[in-house]
Amino acid sequence: MTADPLTEAVRNRAPLAGTGVIDAHAHLGPYSRFFIPDPSADTMVRLMDRCGVSYAVLSSCLAIELDTAAGNAATAAAVRAHPDRLGGYLTVNPHQDPEVEVARWADDPAFVGIKLHPSLHEYPVTGPAYRPAWEFAARTGRPVLSHTWTGSPYDDPALLAAVAERHPDVTILLGHAGALPAGFDTVIELARRHPNLYPEICGSFFTGRSLARLVGELGAHRVIYGSDFPFIDLRYSIGRVLFADLPLADRVTVLGGAFAALLPPRP
Repeated sequence: MTADPLTEAVRNRAPLAGTGVIDAHAHLGPYSRFFIPDPSADTMVRLMDRCGVSYAVLSSCLAIELDTAAGNAATAAAVRAHPDRLGGYLTVNPHQDPEVEVARWADDPAFVGIKLHPSLHEYPVTGPAYRPAWEFAARTGRPVLSHTWTGSPYDDPALLAAVAERHPDVTILLGHAGALPAGFDTVIELARRHPNLYPEICGSFFTGRSLARLVGELGAHRVIYGSDFPFIDLRYSIGRVLFADLPLADRVTVLGGAFAALLPPRP
């Protein structure tokens, strides 16, 4: 690959500069399934500085796993502590008063999107309990990031496509782009059919070659960079994009431009 500002920054062990990297998939706080040494917002921002990430949108692990109300409050507090660096996803748990939770935070500028995790909540993304989330997204223009997993009875990408058809005015990010390589072809085909579906690329099975294929089939403006940070090392997640076999302009678009176009204006 020919040297360019992105790859040269890595070779010089310097943070990316002037690229406007936006991480569309990050998390806050401890997680029950594996150890995270320091999952605080302060530490996250310090690591973002070291890598050159300008802005990250995160959801609280507490909100996803156990207590949606307390977790969303933690997300809001983290954003208020770092308003120029962090945005929040309003997590909606179908088992914990989604209508009440959406109403509680509807006017709070800390939340720039909505987060769903149907697999963890063992509730299909097509189910009626998510109605407040889709209605809120349609009303406000905020994007919805949903976990996806190929073959899941709760959030297989085909289920998100059904939601996309039902709500064509809602922007839906396919978290992990279906997660498994066996599903990437399906994700491409679904995104072709539904212009409001955007594959988001974090995950342990995703590679630079997979990214090049997605961009080649859909265009860089339809592919969203996310890291799953701090679950997955931020350096690894960015590196897959920096060294992908793609033109510089496409890599820059994936790293931030594509998601920036979907976010509401910051207050």
